[in-house]
Amino acid sequence: MTAQAAIDTDRFKSLASTFSGVLLRPGDDGYEDARRIHNGLIDKRPALIARCRGTADIADAIAFARESGLEISVRGGGHNVAGRAVTDGGAMIDLSLMKGIHVDPGARTVRVQGGVTWREFNRETALHGLATTGGVVSTTGVAGLTLGGGLGWLLGKHGLSVDNLISVELVTAAGDVLNVTADERPDLFWALRGGGGNFGVASSFAFRAHPLRQVYGGLVAHPLAAAADVLRFYRDFTGAVPDELTVFAALAHAPDGSGTPVVALVVCHCGAPEQAAKDVRPLLEFGTPVLVQVGPMPYPVMNTILDEGFPRGALNYWKSSFMKALDDDAIGTMIDRFAACPSMMTNIVLEHFHGAVTRVAVTDTAVPHREAGYNFLVASVWADPGTTDENIAWTRATYAAQEPFLARKRYVNYLDDDEPRDAIPNAYGSNYARLAEIKRRYDPGNLFRLNQNIEPPRA
Repeated sequence: MTAQAAIDTDRFKSLASTFSGVLLRPGDDGYEDARRIHNGLIDKRPALIARCRGTADIADAIAFARESGLEISVRGGGHNVAGRAVTDGGAMIDLSLMKGIHVDPGARTVRVQGGVTWREFNRETALHGLATTGGVVSTTGVAGLTLGGGLGWLLGKHGLSVDNLISVELVTAAGDVLNVTADERPDLFWALRGGGGNFGVASSFAFRAHPLRQVYGGLVAHPLAAAADVLRFYRDFTGAVPDELTVFAALAHAPDGSGTPVVALVVCHCGAPEQAAKDVRPLLEFGTPVLVQVGPMPYPVMNTILDEGFPRGALNYWKSSFMKALDDDAIGTMIDRFAACPSMMTNIVLEHFHGAVTRVAVTDTAVPHREAGYNFLVASVWADPGTTDENIAWTRATYAAQEPFLARKRYVNYLDDDEPRDAIPNAYGSNYARLAEIKRRYDPGNLFRLNQNIEPPRA
């Protein structure tokens, strides 16, 4: 931990005189809870937590931090595994009280403030029979997921979250409040669709929404002894799935608490019920599953089925990269490494990219990951702090064993806090130079640096 920064009393009083939210310093009631985020491994102590209630609060908090020389972190849902939402000794701009949601069913659009989670988003849109791509764990924040790209169950049909973004209200390092759209500041709009929190604090977002009330989804689990056959089947099956069907695979532990290792296929089909049943049938008929829980369900329910595997306060350390190909050797390495997994809460996941997400040009948004294939994720989760070193060491060794099969491409939302220096350029590929130039224009001093940072070019 770093030492707490001293805060000028007069400057703080000036901020407090107009701030409509809640200002917390160490020792204040509510401070300890407010500094905690989803990942229990993160233990940082901001000098100030500014819990904003609106855009004016955000602008004032940025100005206060800038003038006080405080490092800034920005918290939306607080779900990012790297813990960049919390600064040690600086000012945390906390948007978690900003929960406004407005659905326009006629225009099929949704505007949300920066503290909304996908559970809250989906609950409101479902009232109108609408949805958009948004995460696979419902407690994830809309803001962070979207700014990093936003993969989710509907990516095959509707693309990433950023592919459905219409506008962003952004507060810049200079304190300007900008309405950013494809027509107004198109370069900045391009950068916000995947460039993370590098360009300012996003106070609200507007999305396109799509008609959807029910999906055909759930879980199929097989014994771990069948993992090689199941994953080879998964590879072949996902090579020709329709846009409406998204299937992720995981080496995991049975959700009944027994700790039994399994290979699981998680299914979401957003098409017509009759077609969904037909398209999913081969998954249900393959092999001898030990668990089949697949059927019609409301989309918001689908978005919660993985929640229990990622409880708030559990300790998390993740490693992730896209794969060159899901060949037999890669499958075998995954299975061998999972056999030595030290935590019953940990998963090795394959997330399939296909359909609409692959029909967007690499340069159309800041997100360059537009090829069909698989994202590989070691999502290590554990509860006992005494086993932290063991779990982190296993995660690193597992990722290292898989590296021969990995591409250089990375999904920024999964990057941890100890990545090599080339991780960010690899995550953006050919889009990185353009992002760096836009960073120079809107945040030349790199005020917003506690993120997956794109450094502005030096003069």
